[in-house]
Amino acid sequence: MDKLLIRGGHPLKGQVDISGAKNAALPEMCAALLTAEPVQLRRVPRLNDVRTMRRLLEHMGVQTATFGERGGMRFEAAGQLGHEAPYEMVKTMRASILVLGPLLARLGRARVSLPGGCAIGSRPVDQHIKGLQAMGAHIEVAHGYIQAQLAPGLERLRGAHISTDMVTVTGTENLLMAACLAEGETVLDNAAQEPEVVDLAEMLIRMGARIEGHGSRCIRVQGVDALHGCEHTVVADRIEAGTFLCAAAAAGGQVQVRQARPEHLEAVLEKLRAAGADLLVEGDTITITSLGGMALRAQSFRTSEYPGFPTDMQAQFMALNCVAAGASTVTETIFENRFMHVGELARMGAHISVDARTAMIDGVPQLSGATVMATDLRASASLVIAALVADGETRVERIYHLDRGYDRMEEKLRALGADIERIS
Repeated sequence: MDKLLIRGGHPLKGQVDISGAKNAALPEMCAALLTAEPVQLRRVPRLNDVRTMRRLLEHMGVQTATFGERGGMRFEAAGQLGHEAPYEMVKTMRASILVLGPLLARLGRARVSLPGGCAIGSRPVDQHIKGLQAMGAHIEVAHGYIQAQLAPGLERLRGAHISTDMVTVTGTENLLMAACLAEGETVLDNAAQEPEVVDLAEMLIRMGARIEGHGSRCIRVQGVDALHGCEHTVVADRIEAGTFLCAAAAAGGQVQVRQARPEHLEAVLEKLRAAGADLLVEGDTITITSLGGMALRAQSFRTSEYPGFPTDMQAQFMALNCVAAGASTVTETIFENRFMHVGELARMGAHISVDARTAMIDGVPQLSGATVMATDLRASASLVIAALVADGETRVERIYHLDRGYDRMEEKLRALGADIERIS
């Protein structure tokens, strides 16, 4: 099993190019199920989750291919398609649930294993089920599978007014894709506003969908009889960009984060500026200059849905707070079990206490290298950031979590001057 070996104490300097967003690429790959015509995606990141989703689509009969040098992938869901996503193929990836809506809309039936993934808290799929039932699906959950088909007498899903009980990104995406081929109008109230949802909607519009209001809490979809193929470039990964910005801020130095979307990172950029980092935004490039460590001021924050501070950046900014001057509090409002990195940061000398969903951090002048274990995707990134500023050598184990969401992270950090290597 691969590990990362990191020797801390090196400031970062240079340029890093941001990849396409995992959380946009995965639903957009599933959107290829909605049409028999070819769909081409560019800037698809090279990640384990992407490879898993590709294998799943191929299992269901989708023809796939890669092209070009910028992460080009081609999908063609023509011919006889399967309607089952088996447990063996989806147990490691929660995003597998995103095939449910497209399969039901295109084929009228689906059998999808309840998904697995990171153990950062419960992420129930009941909102997906509730919405699809409102659109005319008959759904049973049995033996670990969601079994769905059109209700008797229906030839296709029908539009509905759906108000979810909570804001759910994958729920919004699933229902949005299903609504594109439903009969009549679908209204999604309490919809997620994340940039990845907006990017999916823009791709669907290129495929012929009629969508309004994406990026707001209310999305309206006028169903069409069929969608066609398209070409689409995956939006920049705002979490990868934010992770490299936190790394540069904590370690010190000057880094240009290129091919990013600064407007999707306003909450993170605001906290970095308040911490004392100097930021220059020019187009799709963010240049960060930082003295690092105790020259920074710790920042308190609470996570919330977009456009608030993203839960996917909580662990990385906590690592920065561990070495910044002063005390801070971090409140996690999205997932109930997303402080698993706290114990590992403490092994490196961080001063953190946790009370329910709030962590209290006292910055320390120096962390020390240690052997630590990644517990989930973003926790992995926080341990890498801590290792970059720690004294001595750190081994980060179980980095298969990291490979689920970061495209060659160690290579990009090494190009910035970090002493980091992957070992087996």
